[in-house]
Amino acid sequence: MRPIFKILSDELVNQIIDEALGLLLDPGVRVHNHEALELLAAAGADVDSEMQVARIPEDIVRRALETAPSEFYLYSLEGEPVVHYGGDSVQFDPGSAAITILDRETQQLRAPMTDDFVNFVKLVETIPQLDAQSTAMICSDVSEEIGDLYRLYLALNYMRKPIITGAFGIDTWWTMKELLVATVGGEAELASKPIAVFDVCPSPPLLWSELTCQNLIDCARAEIPAELVSMPLAGATAPVTLAAAVIQHAAECMSGVTICQLSQEGAPIVWGGSPSAFDMREGTTPMAAVGTWMIDCAYTQVGKALNLPTHAYLGMSDAKLVDAQCGLESAGGTLLAALAGVNMVSGAGMMDFESCQSFEKLVIDAEIIGMAKRLLAGIEAREEPIALSLIRKMGHRAEYLAEPHTLKWFRDEFYIPSEIIDRSSLDGWQKKGAKTAWQRAAERVDHLLSSYQPSPISDELRTELRSITMKAAQNVGMGELPPLPDA
Repeated sequence: MRPIFKILSDELVNQIIDEALGLLLDPGVRVHNHEALELLAAAGADVDSEMQVARIPEDIVRRALETAPSEFYLYSLEGEPVVHYGGDSVQFDPGSAAITILDRETQQLRAPMTDDFVNFVKLVETIPQLDAQSTAMICSDVSEEIGDLYRLYLALNYMRKPIITGAFGIDTWWTMKELLVATVGGEAELASKPIAVFDVCPSPPLLWSELTCQNLIDCARAEIPAELVSMPLAGATAPVTLAAAVIQHAAECMSGVTICQLSQEGAPIVWGGSPSAFDMREGTTPMAAVGTWMIDCAYTQVGKALNLPTHAYLGMSDAKLVDAQCGLESAGGTLLAALAGVNMVSGAGMMDFESCQSFEKLVIDAEIIGMAKRLLAGIEAREEPIALSLIRKMGHRAEYLAEPHTLKWFRDEFYIPSEIIDRSSLDGWQKKGAKTAWQRAAERVDHLLSSYQPSPISDELRTELRSITMKAAQNVGMGELPPLPDA
């Protein structure tokens, strides 16, 4: 019996879907991409080319929803299927595109550098609770114009796990594809065994920009999985009521699924997002507010009703330090995401409104994820009878610690955390140095980084990846790239 969290009634799910379909017809979707407008018009949508608005009938959307795959896999660099998008599978990756990192020495936010990114990738590789990599931060020591592809270039040199990524431009998407193709050995290999998902983000309300729409089309035609990241801000760029925000999210994602399937029928697409319940007091977009969690869980339920793979940005904190608020918010979002059955949960390590990454938070979040995965496994009847024979045998003796049954099952029954989680007595804690969670996390980071095993890619491939990236760098006026840290 798997624990499941549902926040919407079946009737409300159906109404959300019906009203979202109604929005696609009136007022329609703004599409600032000529190719997408042509695809929609050819399919039978009412397209106003001058206003760049497409009014999409329900039958076109329904067909797209039917042809979109209900599941697919991401593969490791060794070619093994390791991430399942579909059903109630739940996996975790760090959040993407942070513009700052929490410095361990000063506990101040600063701009990330190449070494920071590389160490982050190495750390993710060593954390068993994390199922995928992410292009987690934007390196400040290269030109902004290649910031997206440079992250992928670095990750491909050090990772084994698949990666969640995204492009900031139309041209850079093609370079990123070239890097991926080189890594796996060909375009057909990349399509059949994808190692990456590209985030594509509609703009609220009901708008596809030239850039994101083209990225979506290009992903579809290359059969590279795309992950829709709809971002309604309830009370700012979307209605303030949570159900209404979910309707807007559904309409934006349905339009994305439609454009994707018109570009290439059967192309993998993920129903995802990064919404927020807008904070009226501060003018901020809290990613860890309970209203944000509720929108995420609700739209996940809608995506599942449409038989699509799902994604959400959850498990983050809006705190600026790894403190009590940070733990509270990260745990709440992680547990709800797991119980809602989100296929890919992005956000581990992130803080400050999805803009900062922290190594120490990442390893603490890994413990939260481990607990969440144990919760999902539920309670099983390990033996038959469950306890009758054992308890009769033991009678009134409280000696289960020495019983073989305990040794057999305790690792399966209990989640055993790392030393980050302190469960010592007061005296034991003091004897071990009376360390704070932050100090224990910092030590855990060092331990895991020391255990990193180099990526299996060849020196020839490393040279090819650098050549591809160097060409892109030269095109934007960079004479050289930062040196690649030791693998």
